[in-house]
Amino acid sequence: MTDRPKLVLASASPRRLALLEQVGLRPEALIPATIDEEPVRFERPNALAERLAVEKAKTARHIAESDENLKDAFFLAADTVVAVGRRILPKTDTIEDATECLELLSGRSHRVFTSVSMITPTGKQRTRTVEARVRFKHLSRPEVESYLASHEWRGKAGGYAIQGIAGAFVVRIVGSYTAVVGLPLYETVSLLAGEGLPIHLGWLNPLDGI
Repeated sequence: MTDRPKLVLASASPRRLALLEQVGLRPEALIPATIDEEPVRFERPNALAERLAVEKAKTARHIAESDENLKDAFFLAADTVVAVGRRILPKTDTIEDATECLELLSGRSHRVFTSVSMITPTGKQRTRTVEARVRFKHLSRPEVESYLASHEWRGKAGGYAIQGIAGAFVVRIVGSYTAVVGLPLYETVSLLAGEGLPIHLGWLNPLDGI
């Protein structure tokens, strides 16, 4: 019997891992890929998300080259970019960054681009980018101050995670919710299944005693 192909997630993100597990996929390894995530001059938000996802997948595969157990694995990476118009919002590391992002997002719509990139065991790379539109309510000063005090904004694109406290700020979302969380499940499953990873095996629950 042929061994099931292995899957490596090029991320340390708990939310991306949880989304994979939601559809029955449990990576054999997590290999966070540390790369320079600064946009280049005039780079569009969707192009940045795609470039970073591709680089993360390639970096993780390179790291795993010397691991005999992972040499024939699928490598999966994703990156999420939040933008207001063509302005790319940072992954907030300081309270000043988070405050500026919240002021920009308050009472208006913004776009979230998430790219998912996969490298197959044969070295083929495929990438898809998903756009969602999210509208925030007008944020009051007490709401902003309380949210900042929660520290949920740390390291988040645009200063928020939709699955956290900031979910209470969302008036409307058009597009993929899981893409806004950080990994578009429809596109991810389609990519992996299309290249031969047996996705549905993780959905089977044999009856006891059979």
